[in-house]
Amino acid sequence: MKFSHSVRALAWSSQLPLAMAFACGIATAQETTPGNSLQSLLAYARQHNPEFAAMRHDAEAVSQRIEPAGALPDPMLRIELENINNYSVDMNGTASSTSPSILPARVGETKYSVIQAIPFWGKRDLKREVAEADAEFANSGAAKTWSDLAAKIKAAYAQYYYVAGNIALTSELLDLMTQLEAVARSRYAGGLALQQDVIRAQIDQTGMRGELIGLNNEKRQLQARLNALLARKATAPLAEPQALRPLPLPAALDYSALEPRVLERNPQLQGDNARLRGADKSRELTYRNRYPDFAVGVTPRQMGNRVESWNLMLEMNIPLQQGSRRAQEREAEAMLSAAQARQQATANQLLADLSENLAGIEAARQMEQLIKASYLPQAEAGFQSALAAYENGRADFATLLDAQRQIRKARQDTLKAQTEARIRLAEIERLVGEEL
Repeated sequence: MKFSHSVRALAWSSQLPLAMAFACGIATAQETTPGNSLQSLLAYARQHNPEFAAMRHDAEAVSQRIEPAGALPDPMLRIELENINNYSVDMNGTASSTSPSILPARVGETKYSVIQAIPFWGKRDLKREVAEADAEFANSGAAKTWSDLAAKIKAAYAQYYYVAGNIALTSELLDLMTQLEAVARSRYAGGLALQQDVIRAQIDQTGMRGELIGLNNEKRQLQARLNALLARKATAPLAEPQALRPLPLPAALDYSALEPRVLERNPQLQGDNARLRGADKSRELTYRNRYPDFAVGVTPRQMGNRVESWNLMLEMNIPLQQGSRRAQEREAEAMLSAAQARQQATANQLLADLSENLAGIEAARQMEQLIKASYLPQAEAGFQSALAAYENGRADFATLLDAQRQIRKARQDTLKAQTEARIRLAEIERLVGEEL
């Protein structure tokens, strides 16, 4: 029967009908609109997302603190005008003075002191290393922001693809149900079927139209979510998703291969490592504060219009407040211990998340393979058998509808497994800190 062949060609092609993006005639303007591929979304977000831009600017600002941290403080210039009223006593004991003056040549004596503070040996290097650790922490924060943002975009794009695919599948099945209704009407008109068959077909169509309303609403919500991640207007248009990116080979998703990459490259763990290095250097600096800092100076002494003499000066602070220093040292030790514990906790959680997501992606991959290799062919064969039996009056319409629902479920489960695998992959890449 011609209808049987048309139904087989229409409904059960081996590829998921996201060709709807092409069937709908995507406009040329859509080619420049993000959304048709994951890479287009990531490229747009990297360029326009304000949170990521703010973190990069913060990291750049913190990195500029490294040079000042290890530099000597600015020297100080001190000018002392002594005996500004030129008070003097002559040999007869007679005191005399003139009007006060602040001109160096008209006072009793002027001292010019240039003083340079010099921290104890090693303190400047430690301060620079602490600043470098802070810069590494800020850079890891920017990298973590991007990693989290990219993971959200990848997950949202997979869901966007799932909903768009579900809309296409439901629309396709709605067309099929319209044709099945026509078959039921024809058989009912010939007295070969019940009116209830026609009504059931109409009820299923109404249900699918209701599902399409819900799916289109969900699609708009996902578009708004993606636009928010891209820093675009919530109602800005997005292109139809065309395809999911391929999964890496199973060998690339091996725990033993990914574990060292997580420990080495995960931005959050890199941040904790930088914080740990900073805490360690801060502790060393705190212990180095047991020793005094110095200041050296040179002082030319002016009398009248001539420099009569030169003085040298050495100054140092006396670290007598040992109680406060011991408290600072205990604080530094506690901060170091906290950083070590935080780093270990982060590493443990990351590896646990890695194992969980690897198990999830493997389960999704196996489910997709099972559906394609077994469930879907069985459902298709069951539908073709039910269709042929109904056309020949050997099966009722309920059997045909049930077979149609089974194949629809198989297609939806395939979509769901593909989406789940990509969401898991996005999370794994977030943990690894790079794309696989």
